Amino acid sequence: MSARDQILARIRAAVADAPDVPEPARDYLATHTVPDPAALLDLLRRNLADYRAHVHRVAGEELPALIAGVFAGHGVRSLAVPPGLPAAWLADTRAELRHDSAAAPLTPRVLDSVDAVVTGCALAVAETGTIVLDGSEGQGRRALTLVPDLHVCVVRVPGQVVASLPQALPRLDPARPLTWISGPSATSDIELDRVEGVHGPRTLHVVLLGEPEGGGRDGGHGGR
Repeated sequence: MSARDQILARIRAAVADAPDVPEPARDYLATHTVPDPAALLDLLRRNLADYRAHVHRVAGEELPALIAGVFAGHGVRSLAVPPGLPAAWLADTRAELRHDSAAAPLTPRVLDSVDAVVTGCALAVAETGTIVLDGSEGQGRRALTLVPDLHVCVVRVPGQVVASLPQALPRLDPARPLTWISGPSATSDIELDRVEGVHGPRTLHVVLLGEPEGGGRDGGHGGR
């Protein structure tokens, strides 16, 4: 008998007369947020901004100009485009478009040379300020959103916004390559000096795409 078998045998003998483990309680709350779409969206915006993302709210026809303005503000000259991204989103963009595809993926060298990427998302979680990507149409493979220094992510509201992680998980396919993004990439050393852009984009812009609030436009930015 091996040492492993001896250890396991002793454990089995020790717990042989132990009572059955009770079933865990499942009566916890799935969310701590009131079911109000406006409050949910406001919570998402505040948490995104708290993570130092730039947050914008636009209606559909305003999206191309908003994206072009973000790129102009950051001096973007080249852009990675995932398969299935709506062409209309980039109608006003003057940057060079580098299209990624399964048949002709952008090389690591090319990805490292482009200035930005635009994607959609699978979901946004209000209570945690988290954007979830699953690699489907308009999002692309994970490398597209990890290598370029600027990521612009479009969230369709209210349909892609959920309150909490327990509400998000049933809507996601665990077999897909899920990427969970809470603000721009950042890390801290032992002295708590924050460094951004170490293992992902240095800058994140989140565009909440839907009808404008009160018939107007909110192009506000979160803190940086």
